[in-house]
Formats: sequence, C-alpha cells, structure tokens
Amino acid sequence: MFTGTAVFDVLLPGDSRSLKAKRSYVRPIVAALRRFEVSVAEVGSLDLVGRAEIGVAVIAPDAAHVGEVLDSCERLVAGRPEVEMLSARRRLHGEDD
Repeated sequence: MFTGTAVFDVLLPGDSRSLKAKRSYVRPIVAALRRFEVSVAEVGSLDLVGRAEIGVAVIAPDAAHVGEVLDSCERLVAGRPEVEMLSARRRLHGEDD
C-alpha cells in the first residue's frame, strides 16, 4: 500500500479581496479534484485572500498509480486559467515508511 500527498500553492486573481471571493475560486477547484477520488481540502494560507494551498491525498496498491493520480491532479490545477500555480510539493510513503 502506498500513500501520496501533494500540496498546490496557488495565486488567486487580484479581485479576490475577501475570504468569500477566495472561496469562489477555491471551491470549484476542490470539487474538480474530487473526481479523481482523492481526499482534498484547502490546507494552508487560510487567512490570506490572494493565496491558497490545496492539499490532496491518495492511497493505492502501487506507487505508479499514486504518481498517475497526483500527476492528473497537478495538471488540473495548473490548467485552471483563473489561478496561477506557484509550486507543487509531493510526498510518497511506502510500506517501509
């Protein structure tokens, strides 16, 4: 069994000057990521209105599948025209960890 996590740091548009506006950008991204059957949530920069950190976790029987799912998630976030992905951090935990 392998567990993989990814945290995507995204820059939101300049018109997101309130937490309500921030949610209007983050919520559709979170909903779109759920189609990959992953656990996903906003996990950082909660009080910053211009930034968001979205965390994703996946469990699979092999490391290759974990990598494929995280690749798909990263492509989805990077492909959103309304946000700019600043960084993506990943971790893979195997049976021996």
